[in-house]
Amino acid sequence: MQDVLAQLFSYLAGVWRFRWVGLLAAWLVAIAGWSWVYQMPQQYEATARIHVDTNSILRPLMRGLAVQPDINQRVQLMSRTLLSRPNLEKLTRMTDLDLQIQTEKQKEQLFAELKGGISLSGDRRNFSLYSLSYYHADRDIAKKIVQALITVFIESAMGGKRGDSSDAQSFLDQQISEYEDRLVEAEKELANFKQKHAGVLPGESGGYYQRLISAKEEHSQARLRLSEMTNRRNELKRQLSGEQPVFLSSGSDAPSSSLDGRIHTLKAKLDELLSRYTERHPEVVQIRALIETLEEERSTEFEKVRAGESSDLSGLNQSPVYQQMRGMLAEAEANVAELSVRVNEYSRREKELNDMVDRIPAIEAELTQLNRDYEVVSQQHTELLERRESARISEDVEEQAGDVVFKVIDPPFVPLRPNKPNKLLLNSGVLIVALGIGVGLALLLSILKPVISDRRTLAKITGLPVLGCVTYIPTQAQIRSRFVRKLQFSALVLLLICVFAGLNLGQQWMLA
Repeated sequence: MQDVLAQLFSYLAGVWRFRWVGLLAAWLVAIAGWSWVYQMPQQYEATARIHVDTNSILRPLMRGLAVQPDINQRVQLMSRTLLSRPNLEKLTRMTDLDLQIQTEKQKEQLFAELKGGISLSGDRRNFSLYSLSYYHADRDIAKKIVQALITVFIESAMGGKRGDSSDAQSFLDQQISEYEDRLVEAEKELANFKQKHAGVLPGESGGYYQRLISAKEEHSQARLRLSEMTNRRNELKRQLSGEQPVFLSSGSDAPSSSLDGRIHTLKAKLDELLSRYTERHPEVVQIRALIETLEEERSTEFEKVRAGESSDLSGLNQSPVYQQMRGMLAEAEANVAELSVRVNEYSRREKELNDMVDRIPAIEAELTQLNRDYEVVSQQHTELLERRESARISEDVEEQAGDVVFKVIDPPFVPLRPNKPNKLLLNSGVLIVALGIGVGLALLLSILKPVISDRRTLAKITGLPVLGCVTYIPTQAQIRSRFVRKLQFSALVLLLICVFAGLNLGQQWMLA
């Protein structure tokens, strides 16, 4: 701690040693700074506040349907509209500032000054309240410009609102038209693809592999059913071939064959198939051919009966058990024929699916990609339609919710004293900077030209012990000379402060 204090005292001693150089630097900096502050032009701030009164009942009801503007976006939009070149030209004509313009350069400079001085801000606690302000050296001109700004602000806000809605709808219409073209193109591609690959695309039953598994299962079940029905038919034939006539009817002259039952069963089966298939269906063709064969056989049997060749058979045919078994045999043969056609059809389907094992997955992948592209375009198109309707509703809300009323809450006001620059604050800053520069310069010189002022410093520098020191005793004349120099230094410092105070008092008196 003693080393720190010793170092601090050495710095203070060095500053005091070059105090005159520091004081001179402070005076020069202070005079230059105060001169710069003095020549700065004073500006007056004209302010006004405007309240934009919109319909406050319909907007909450339309929340979620209509677009709710954000305060930052509205202020930025109005600022750009307000500071546009046509509005600036209108502003200069309204305030007669255009009479001072002689060249294009002066005109551009005036526009730049207006843009730099005009400020438009919104109140975040009240979205309908806006503040206008402008700085100018002439108090009357500042007030005129703010008054003209109010008029331009109202006109630009009324016109810009409808213009922005129209621009938004035009942009949305253009985007919707483009997406409609893309949607139609995607629909055409999807339709052409489905038409090209009709019959091999995945349906409600699933994709290719599910259809293949289903076809194999159906083929296997059909073969199993055919095998069962074939065994039943063979068993019925075996039983009929070994059956003996039990009941004979002697009073019947007309032949009654069991072929009628079989033909009747086959016709009933044929009617059922025709309700589902056409005349060209394989099962229909096969059963119809079987019916014709049975009818020919019945005709042949009738001829034999008439000729007396089947007297024993006619008694057997009249047996109810025999007739029932012949009917079951006819039904079994019809089922066997139907199942044979079904097995052949399922076999053909399975073979076709197996042959397309390399082509179907690629077709399904391409179909998935086309559907994905179509859904993306369709979703974007739907979203754009919703946004257009929202923009249209917002425009209707703006137009039909009542006219927007602009109320001037605070008319243009300009204080009697200029608002900026704050010369008192600037002069105080100049004084502080000047004193800091003076002290810093003195300290820098003391570091560049060091001296040994105590024994501790001498011992630290030489690394040798200091055995003693000789005290300097000044004379009375030297003491008086030092006192006079200190008094002169203090007087100059006090004079610097007095100049600062007098300068500020003078400026305040001039403003009064």
